[in-house]
Amino acid sequence: MKNHEAETTQTTQTADTTLEAAVAEELLNAVGPAFGRLRRSSLLEVENPISQKDLSRTLVLNVVLEIAQDGTREVTVGAVGSHLGVDPSVASRMVSDCISAGYLVRAASQEDGRRTVLHLSPAGEELMARFRRHQRAAYEYVTADWSERDRLELARLMVKYVAAQESLRRA
Repeated sequence: MKNHEAETTQTTQTADTTLEAAVAEELLNAVGPAFGRLRRSSLLEVENPISQKDLSRTLVLNVVLEIAQDGTREVTVGAVGSHLGVDPSVASRMVSDCISAGYLVRAASQEDGRRTVLHLSPAGEELMARFRRHQRAAYEYVTADWSERDRLELARLMVKYVAAQESLRRA
């Protein structure tokens, strides 16, 4: 009788482990598509909505800010393209669009007078501040019925994920 109970317990544990592995596999496979939908859903109609065009521009502006904060190199069109992983001509068009919109300005490099560097204009700084407020409002809207613990845990894990990704990119 004890052998039968032990076999039943072992069979149940094996089935539970198999089910947990299948659920984990399904969950991990859903992460990539979820990240894709996350960027597209950031246009939620919350306070101070951001246009689709300005949403694309914030990608470039955010890269300019990240490179400037890093402080290891000047912010050039090439650096923006490298950071985004796009062809130099694509980076040039994206940067030119931000300049035309008044969000970026070109300045002479302090290291090499033949190069130009990029800085956010006051309008670019305002767009990024508005975008950050929009992101926060969208996060609060989407997670409004979550517990405070869950909201903070997701925020902590997202920040941890991005930091790990950045450290891998720098390696």
